[in-house]
Amino acid sequence: MTRRLAVILLFTIPFLTGEIFAQDPAFSQFYANPLYLNPALAGVTLNPRLIANYRNQWPGMGKAFNTYNFSYDQYVGFLHGGVGLLVTADRAGGGTLNTTMISLSYAYKFNITSRLQASGAVRAGYYQRSIDWEKLIFAQNTPPEPMPDYTKIGVPDFSAGIFMAYDEFIYGGFAVDHLTQPNIGFSSSTNDQLYMKYTAHIGSVINLNKNGGADGDREFSLSPNILYQQQFQFHQLNIGLYLTIDPFVGGLWFRHNFENADAIIPMLGFHYKGLRVAYSYDYTLSRLINISGGAHEVSVSWQFTVAEKSRRIKAIKCPRF
Repeated sequence: MTRRLAVILLFTIPFLTGEIFAQDPAFSQFYANPLYLNPALAGVTLNPRLIANYRNQWPGMGKAFNTYNFSYDQYVGFLHGGVGLLVTADRAGGGTLNTTMISLSYAYKFNITSRLQASGAVRAGYYQRSIDWEKLIFAQNTPPEPMPDYTKIGVPDFSAGIFMAYDEFIYGGFAVDHLTQPNIGFSSSTNDQLYMKYTAHIGSVINLNKNGGADGDREFSLSPNILYQQQFQFHQLNIGLYLTIDPFVGGLWFRHNFENADAIIPMLGFHYKGLRVAYSYDYTLSRLINISGGAHEVSVSWQFTVAEKSRRIKAIKCPRF
């Protein structure tokens, strides 16, 4: 059996039988995918921005998991908040199991004090999952596997989040995805629930410029961050640090899945005017180290420049990647 076929059987048959649960794709460059991380980050920079992300997970197993992400967000003055569009497409087993998510976010922004800003958000969208039955190959010595009741299913999906930042120094947020926990099973006789995903993240930006970072200085800063995610029985803790020496940004993360140490993730990015590009690699530490091939991830974003206006709401500073 080829590695590609092993991946197909491993990640599709359990979905049909209801023995495991659906799990959202995971990205390593969290802040380079802000709307996916937390809907409350919509419009956080005030300026419009376009972001594209690509992740190739476990390339050593063939086309195991390929995930594509696109988002657009901006601050809208008369709405007193940010709006965003998020599109995510996940292709497992060379396109055997496909998941597509499309959603719109609205994040209301307000000042708690002159130094403390906050954002509260809701997100509504459509979640669709499909299986290409013809790509599945089963053992010749077993009875034919009956087709599922459905090969495509779609459900409405809702999320919510909050985000706060103090004096452009410390920031953090909390988000809950899949609030209604819809059934996304291919069989009418089983309940394959899309469980809630909880995300908590906190970090800080430490200015290392000797003169305090006056206007015109190149940014020189450290940004330690912690992120925790939980979805049903899956728990993940990420601890990392960004170093920015304008125009370059380097990062190093450790991801721990509680049951085992999962990966070390180095990252390198740069920005020029409105353009930001970054690459990261997940170096596997678990028992899959010899076969997974880790994971490659690339992010590209463009932030538009708009005329500055007098606003009560300030842009919230957080990591670029």
